[in-house]
Parts: sequence; C-alpha cells; structure tokens
Amino acid sequence: MSTIFSTFTKTIALALALSTIALSPIAAKSKTGRTVKEIQKSKTIKIAVFSDKKPFGYVDENGEYQGYDVYFGNRIAKDLGVKVKYVPVEAASRVEVLTTGKVDLVLANFTVTEERAQKVDFALPYMKVALGIVSPKSALITDPAQLNGKTLIIAKGTTAESYFSKNYPEIKLLKFDQYSEAYNALLDGRGDALSTDNTEVLAWAIENPAFAVGAGADSIGSLDAIAGAVQKGNKDLLNWINNEIVSLAKENFFHADYEATLRAVYGKDSDADSLVVEGGKL
Repeated sequence: MSTIFSTFTKTIALALALSTIALSPIAAKSKTGRTVKEIQKSKTIKIAVFSDKKPFGYVDENGEYQGYDVYFGNRIAKDLGVKVKYVPVEAASRVEVLTTGKVDLVLANFTVTEERAQKVDFALPYMKVALGIVSPKSALITDPAQLNGKTLIIAKGTTAESYFSKNYPEIKLLKFDQYSEAYNALLDGRGDALSTDNTEVLAWAIENPAFAVGAGADSIGSLDAIAGAVQKGNKDLLNWINNEIVSLAKENFFHADYEATLRAVYGKDSDADSLVVEGGKL
C-alpha cells in the first residue's frame, strides 16, 4: 500500500507544480464534498445507488428504489432530517460521481479496495462478501479454472473484473456497463458464466432456476468489506456516517435491514450473519 500511496502522492505533487493558476477560496471549496450542515440546509441528501442490482439496489415496478442499500439510505436521510434523492449509478462510475460532486454518498455495493481508497473515503463496513460464479445447471462451474478458454461475463469496474484479469488471464472476459445487460447476456448464452458478489449471484440463481452457483464457486477470493463512500477529504460527513453506523448497532439495524429486504430472497433458513456487519466490525 505504501508504494501505491507514494505514486499517488507524486502524481498529485506534479499536477500542483504544473498548475500556473492558484485556486481561489471558492474553487478550493468546490473540491470538498458538502458538510452535514450544508446537506441539512439544502434539505436533501444525494445518494448514488444501483438501479438494477436486486436485491441490494433496484427500481421496483412502481418506480421506487428498493433494496438493502436503499433501506440504509432511507434511515440516513431520516436521521439527518432531510429528504433523499437517489441517483442511479453504474459500477464503473461509483468513484466519478463522488469526485465530481454529483452525489454526497455512494451506497452501491461498494467493495473496499486499496486502489479505491486512494480516490474516495470509505466509511465503516455494513456488509461482507466474496465473489461467486453463476452458470447454467447443464454446464455447472464449480472451479474458476473450468472457465479457462471460455467466456466469463462481468460488469466493468468491479472486483470481479480485477480479480479474474489478474488471476485467470486465460479466461475471456465479456464486459458490460450495467448488471442488467450482463445477466441478459448470460440468459442469451453469450457467455459460459457470470461473476460478481456471491450475495448477488446466489439471489439471482434462486429467481432463475435453470442456473446455479456451484459448490466451490460460491466464495472465491478474499472476504471483502462493503461500505459507503464519500468524497475524498469530506471528514465531516464521513464522521457522521461512521457515528451513525456505530449507533445503529444498538438496535441491530442491519439485521432488520436483512429481514426487510433479503430474507424473502435467500429463504427462511439463510444465515444473516454470513452477510450482515453491525457497528462496522467485521
């Protein structure tokens, strides 16, 4: 991580050295995300979520945002005393919507990585995941090596893209911007399997009985943390979110979130503790 940080620091220093125009106080302020008071004064918090990643962030038949991430977003807005404006985001754009100030917060199944942490500030985790692979039952994948020379469908800008690019170079990656496009490609037979968070592929397979997540393909790579993210340097909002997560643990909030949004998907015998993180403690 020190090498990554050093490279990042040198890049920033070079950019500043080449700049011939000093930032005005107004321009400098525009580089920092809105504070809690500014959000409350505006009466609205802007939160980026997925619109097509059921059951974590999606738009239902009534045009309303639903899901595990949205449930949390609704509570944040309530405790801030503001309304919430959900902004649909693609996986590859999660960093950009923060750095450009389009949203205050990202709650979009955002896996914490060292590379991303150089560009955004992650809050305490509220979920944990690994990667999974879903494939047709007629040609079930139980080991990633079975996909060597075959086509794996993934969404751009995800941990699945980086993991398989690095560890399985012989697998052909078919990449899409949106999860809905990726799953349609699997249904159409344009790939041999699809990989993303195991929590999602397991849920999708339940709704699509011709497909399954094979034993051995249900927990690939490391166990990762899922967390909300704010614009780099926005310590005011970051501290508020972290304090909120710690406080919500007193009421087992994320277990309630699981019951409200995920229990019906994973089934009555599913283990909430395999996914839920309370109080930011993995």
